[in-house]
Amino acid sequence: MGKLFGTDGIRGVVGENLTADMAYRVGQAVGMVLMEEKGSRPTVVIGKDTRISSDMLESALMAGICDVGGDVKPVGTIPTPAVAYLTREEQADAGIVISASHNPYEHNGIKVFNGQGCKLSDELEERIEEKILSKQDIPHKTHGEIGRRHHGMRQLKRDYIDFVASTIDSDLAGLRILVDCANGAASSTAPELFGRFKAHTVFLHRTPDGVNINAGCGSTHLDDLAEKVVTGKYDIGVAFDGDADRCLLVDETGGMIDGDKVMAVCALDLKRRGMLRGNTIVATVMSNLGLHEFCRNYGIDLVCTNVGDRYVLEEMLRRDFRIGGEQSGHTIFTALETTGDGQVTALQFLQVLSKSGQRASELASVCATYPQVLVNLEVPHSGGVKEKIMESPELAEAVKREEDALAGVGRILVRASGTEALIRVMVEAKTTEIAKNTAHKLVDFIKSLKF
Repeated sequence: MGKLFGTDGIRGVVGENLTADMAYRVGQAVGMVLMEEKGSRPTVVIGKDTRISSDMLESALMAGICDVGGDVKPVGTIPTPAVAYLTREEQADAGIVISASHNPYEHNGIKVFNGQGCKLSDELEERIEEKILSKQDIPHKTHGEIGRRHHGMRQLKRDYIDFVASTIDSDLAGLRILVDCANGAASSTAPELFGRFKAHTVFLHRTPDGVNINAGCGSTHLDDLAEKVVTGKYDIGVAFDGDADRCLLVDETGGMIDGDKVMAVCALDLKRRGMLRGNTIVATVMSNLGLHEFCRNYGIDLVCTNVGDRYVLEEMLRRDFRIGGEQSGHTIFTALETTGDGQVTALQFLQVLSKSGQRASELASVCATYPQVLVNLEVPHSGGVKEKIMESPELAEAVKREEDALAGVGRILVRASGTEALIRVMVEAKTTEIAKNTAHKLVDFIKSLKF
């Protein structure tokens, strides 16, 4: 990855390392690269989440794109996957999402999709980054060459909702569903979407105020949803993250149904219907051992990629597989979309649940969960500390020692976050206590390293 683009676009704290000036420069750079690629005026679809900074960054981006002669189609507050979908449907040259996904409100980000609704290639990101970081002035367009902002884009949001609703053929009648919108982008689409079905659906955390996105709610904070599912006697709870590209679920007992379990349930349904292309699930190295065990039990192949939904999608497209994702809730159905979509994922699972006649806990029990502990260690933003830690031979030796101690029943993964100044230490073991002890040993060891 370059200096600006991580595994999920450009991320930062607004006003510190992500400013309106940078967003303007990003808009100029994206517009110029698209102009070079196309040879004529490009069109860019732009969407955003509910953060207080999103309006400011949107304005700066649009100004930068128009300044170099590109047109923009702003679709307002809308989930990230909606921008990918609408970019394709509108035959635009690119789509941009202003969001920091599951991160706190003071963070924000800029993610760019190509005209096919996929994340940009490394080569295009490098070209854009080079223009952003260059100290040379970017030439301004004048007169009739200045770009335009298109108006009347409200119908596009409804087009997206129509599409998502069309991805299942069940009316979900009889289900009682509790939906957590995370005070994020799903607040603008989920009520209308779920209102298309006969299920009894109630919504939580759907009143965004600019600073409450992901705050004690959504897919990263399931406790409130779990408690209300149990006390309200709902069949299932659905939780989105801030930009609604992730979905985690809660069963009727308050138990979490993570991305691994979602993939297992949906893949098994596809297999039974003869629709599991390649008889394969694509996951990441972070997937629980329970998913590996599930695949062995049901005769399904499992391919694991590096962490990041872009790598999952690349493998799926390369080998024409149909389902893949991450334990964190990004699930991709390539027969439907080119990116993870929390609302599509929710409907796919709910359809299987509705038709199965089982409780959610029973349905998800096909995939066990081994105790897993994830510890995030903060490291300095600058100085290449993340990279030095990951390249340390001493750390590799420490990991090997702890893996040997697990005696083949468990695993360890140490990785640098692609979007934050964090080292993530993940351990799976026979018991939670063993996993915790192992993880904290490694965290203490990493803290002892000197660079």
